Amino acid sequence: MLLRHAFIPILSEHPFFCLPESVGWYGQWPDHFVGRDKGTWNTFSIHVVVDGKGYVDVDDRQYALVKGDCYLYFPNQRQLYYSSKDDPWELRWVHFYGGSELTQFLIDRGFHRSSLWTLKDMSSFEQLYHVLLTEAEKHEALHYSRLSYLTYGIIAEFVSNAIPLTTNKGTEVSDRLLKLLPQIQKQAHLPFLLEEWAEKAEISQYYFCRLFRKLTQLSPLEFVTLCRLQMAKQLLIEKKDWSIKRIAIESGYINANYFNKKFLAHEGMTPTQYRESH
Repeated sequence: MLLRHAFIPILSEHPFFCLPESVGWYGQWPDHFVGRDKGTWNTFSIHVVVDGKGYVDVDDRQYALVKGDCYLYFPNQRQLYYSSKDDPWELRWVHFYGGSELTQFLIDRGFHRSSLWTLKDMSSFEQLYHVLLTEAEKHEALHYSRLSYLTYGIIAEFVSNAIPLTTNKGTEVSDRLLKLLPQIQKQAHLPFLLEEWAEKAEISQYYFCRLFRKLTQLSPLEFVTLCRLQMAKQLLIEKKDWSIKRIAIESGYINANYFNKKFLAHEGMTPTQYRESH
């Protein structure tokens, strides 16, 4: 059995948004089994499968989890999860806590609706996780402020990357759409044609919009707008001899006045003011 973990004393009063109670990982443990009754565990917990296979029971139904899948428990929830004996899972886990703001933060983003999730990208989560684990092992409770912001980084990465656990078919569709995002970003200065992108994703336009929002928390046009503004900000700094009108056109806005309006709404200043401030 492989096991690595660190435990931190819980502070009853603290000025931080969140703090870890424990962090660790385990693997090669075919008999791993955890069952906790409702009301017996008073911290949040995130578990991410990085290898192998295991199971989580929710409402008397068993769900199989593999690499990239994860589960999130709110405080006092009933918990039941266990490893596959044939292909034991390897897990990364973090138990954490905070005040009412932390609970509301997760509820506002819909994470109270399900315990089962899949990470679109595990790399950033794993990097932050290892930094937190190393900090907890090395300094234990000496640097609560550092432990807090590292824990928040993991929570924020989870919130940004987690999507509801779906069937294999749903995962394939999600993967196709996610692979299109870099292309949409690169071509954001061109007219956004929903029917063309939906065809590339091999789904209907309605489902494209619905799935797009689920995966990115944005509508397709909101995403394109952010990509265009990112492009515009880069050009405003790099192309100091270009006029605002030219930058608007190069960023995908034919009308410079509309470009100024969108830029002001998002950035709190006009393109000219942004350029001057840098």
